[in-house]
Amino acid sequence: MAATGGLTPNTRRPGRVLVHFVLLDDSLILDWAGPAEALRIANQVLQAQGQESVFELHFVGPSTSTRSSVGAFISQIEPLPALGTEHKSKADTCDWVVLVGQPGRRVDLSHPGGRAVLHWLRGLRLQAGRLELLCVCAGAVIAAHAGLLARHRATTHHQHLDELREVEPLCEVVQNRVFVLDPPLSSSAGVTTGIDLMLHRVAGVCGPAVTAQVAQTLVVALRRGPQDPELSPFLNHRNHLHPALHRVQDAVSQAPQLDWTVPRMADVAHTSARHLGRLFAEHAGIAPLAYLRQLRLAVAQAALQSGHNVTQAAAMAGFSSDTQLRRTWHDLGMAGLPSEQAGAG
Repeated sequence: MAATGGLTPNTRRPGRVLVHFVLLDDSLILDWAGPAEALRIANQVLQAQGQESVFELHFVGPSTSTRSSVGAFISQIEPLPALGTEHKSKADTCDWVVLVGQPGRRVDLSHPGGRAVLHWLRGLRLQAGRLELLCVCAGAVIAAHAGLLARHRATTHHQHLDELREVEPLCEVVQNRVFVLDPPLSSSAGVTTGIDLMLHRVAGVCGPAVTAQVAQTLVVALRRGPQDPELSPFLNHRNHLHPALHRVQDAVSQAPQLDWTVPRMADVAHTSARHLGRLFAEHAGIAPLAYLRQLRLAVAQAALQSGHNVTQAAAMAGFSSDTQLRRTWHDLGMAGLPSEQAGAG
């Protein structure tokens, strides 16, 4: 799936995003600092291109100062805002509320600050493209306590999966995922995966080129990033946490023109061909050779757009012939003909 930032085709793309990081005492600092840095750098990249900043960061909470998970205190925390009413006249503005985790096996919201945040959350009226909720780590459990996850799909840190199921039985809890998108809700597994989620959302607002520069600056692996065809392995079927499968996908994406077979992929994963097929089906949602075809088609499209002819593009991508490229082009629903793409980039 191409990076859309969680927005559906019919959802308006906001011109400005107000991002509200909700900070309680002991909030895990990596859960919010990493995503916040991604947004700051995105603004920096936009400004360097002569464009206006898109993301306006706010750190909000029930208290004016709070203690982070590592003991450092954060001051000048803004009050919990009245969302959903003050921006009605600003059609190009969207609010993102970011909930983050806390240390410990269970989330404790019995204190006054926790109760205040829950009361505030229960008053939100989420709507894709207008007011959206992003949960990092056990932030999903906080959202569940507020009643915001019923009839939604969500993930959380593996230590909190059972707690999330317990708090909100009507939530479809998804495990072994970097992040899960169910607009107007997005959720990530925790800690560094909050950066993966935020990069995906940045791509939906600012486009793939900006996101690529943000990822480069952060020095992170771009699993969900630019939509450029040559980077498609980092877009599709990578939203899982299985290391052997990622190892295979990395190897194939680095050299798609090689004579890849399922047994050869299985050797990279140190498993049998049959088991590799099961891993692809369970974690990537696609068969190994179907994944390879999509990858090769993306590489061929990039070659065509770079000025190569169909024969050259087919060879560069690992297709056995022009005919095989044209057949794959048609089978995967590409518009027009490969020859019409030559020089289109």
